[in-house]
Amino acid sequence: MIMSDAQDNPKLKVIGPTGRPLRLEDLPPANTKRWVIRRKAEVVAAVRGGLLSLEDACRKYTLSVEEFLSWQRAIDQNGLPGLRITRVQEYRGDEN
Repeated sequence: MIMSDAQDNPKLKVIGPTGRPLRLEDLPPANTKRWVIRRKAEVVAAVRGGLLSLEDACRKYTLSVEEFLSWQRAIDQNGLPGLRITRVQEYRGDEN
């Protein structure tokens, strides 16, 4: 069972990447294979907001901690566009 601050405290609001409140039911399904920007951002927002623990998120979505942290870093450094896997080099600042 997933326990979290948001579940224990109904007054706690977690805002998703679209600016709307985020609930556990709004998160991507556990069997998600195609990780688009919005889905990654929802999982990061859920963990940051206390809706889901890092451990629960990694277990539910079969993510490594490193993969989740890379999503979080990408958002911190470049916003949602940083989550685009095809544009990673541009956001890393690689110059060839």
